[in-house]
Formats: sequence, C-alpha cells, structure tokens
Amino acid sequence: MEIRVLKYFLAIAEEENITRAAAILHVTQPTLSRQIMQLEDELGVKLFQRSRYSIRLTDDGRFLKKRAEEILTLADRTVKAIGSREKEIAGKISIGCTETHGMEELAVKMREFRLLHPAVSYRVHTANVDSIRESMERGVTEIGLLTEPADTEGFVTMRLKGQEKWGALVRSDSPLAALESVQPCDLQKEPLIIPSRREIKYTLESWFRCSETELEIAAHYNLGRNVAVMVRSGLGTGIGLDLFSGYSDLSFVPMSPALVTGSLLCWKRNNDFTPVTGAFIDFLRKEKEL
Repeated sequence: MEIRVLKYFLAIAEEENITRAAAILHVTQPTLSRQIMQLEDELGVKLFQRSRYSIRLTDDGRFLKKRAEEILTLADRTVKAIGSREKEIAGKISIGCTETHGMEELAVKMREFRLLHPAVSYRVHTANVDSIRESMERGVTEIGLLTEPADTEGFVTMRLKGQEKWGALVRSDSPLAALESVQPCDLQKEPLIIPSRREIKYTLESWFRCSETELEIAAHYNLGRNVAVMVRSGLGTGIGLDLFSGYSDLSFVPMSPALVTGSLLCWKRNNDFTPVTGAFIDFLRKEKEL
C-alpha cells in the first residue's frame, strides 16, 4: 500500500466522483480507476459503492479513510521532522485537551515557548480523556492535557498546579441554587446529567456512597459543552467541573465533602517525538523544575 495511492483514495472519498478527483490530482481518469481497483484487490475488499453519477464509501472504505488520514498525517510529520533536525526550532505541535482550567496554565507555557521560537505553531484538539489517550497511542496527538482520574499507564505525566472543583450545575430557580454546597442526600433523588467515563463513574459512586444504578440518571455526557444547555432546559442537574460561570441563569454548587481533582500533561513514554515537540517537552520540564 503506497502513500501515493492512499492520497488518490482520499481524493475520491472526498469528491465522491472519480472525474473530479482525477482533475484535482492531475492524473487521467483511467489511471485513477486502475489504481483504486488494484488497491481493492490488494486489500481484498470493496472500498466504494459505485453508481452512474457518484461513488460512496463502503464500511471498509470508511474504516480505511480514517486510517489513511492518520497515516498521511504521520508521514507528513516525519518528512518535516527529518528536514528540520539541523535547523531552527520550527513546526507544529499537536495537543489534545480536555475541558479543564488547566488549559489556562498550559496556554501560558505555549505562549512563552512561541515567544522563544516564533516559527512554532500548535494544533489543539478538544476531546474527552479516552479519545485523547487513544490518539496519543496511535501517534496522531503528541501531548495530552487530561483531567483526573485518568489511566496514564505507558505515559510520562506532569501535574499542573491548579485543581478542579466538582459540583452540581443547577438552574438559578432550583432550590439547590440556594445551598452553599450539595451533599449526596441532596442529589440522590434528582435527575442527574453525569460524565460517561468509567474512571469518573467510580469516583462519583464513591462520593455518593452508592452504585450508579441507584441514582436517577437523565443523561450521560462525554464533553461538558452541552451540559449547560441540558440543565437550562430542565432535563436535570449537571455533575461536573466549574466551567460554566458565564451563565447568569445557572448556578454552580460545590460538592460536600469536597471533590477535587487535578490536571495532567502527558506524552507517550519512549516516543520518538518531532524535534519541535521534543523541544517543547524539554521546555515544560525545565519550567517545572524552577
């Protein structure tokens, strides 16, 4: 399987038309069709469903599209890394971030590093902890900013200074909004909107002193961006971090006993990073020692 052929495949997948893809790639339509047929023969699967006017990806084609994008990203990064080994520190650093106040601390370090090396830029992707960890395992993302609790086996970790306070996000007209803090007994009969991640489930069960099956769960979520919308609609009480202070019609009520977690920067252990990412990690380590 050649890089060139993967590029051909992605062009067809995006255009859903061989004629247009051939024009973009500056190859003839018969050549492009032949290359894709040879790729299908090599893999032993059909990648496209062909009709008179368009072609669409099969399930196998959709799987290959995702992997091809990752392979081409890594190939491009490798070429750039080799070309810049003896040059100034330059290039793009890929960072996966969860929704956390730890991003404020990381952003300062990103700015400071870029002041030293103006040719550096960042690709920041927001996702949940599991998605970021998987992306780092595959080598697509180089550095992750994770909220605890998190499985960091196989990764080097660096703890950030700040801590995250957990609590209940409620409508301002809710009786819970008048409380200084919420206890397990205040929430056990409430419809709850809670994180879906396994590690957090165990942490919350410990705080509630009961199994999740004994609670009324209105919804699970993997990212907090839509929690405020669900709470405002009256769906339930959101359980999560204090990330929604900008909503005047919502109130964040801390948990009691307090539930506080930290944020971690992490990267794959014994990984062969690009020069720019390696330099950034060294910078973070030195800053941590100060």
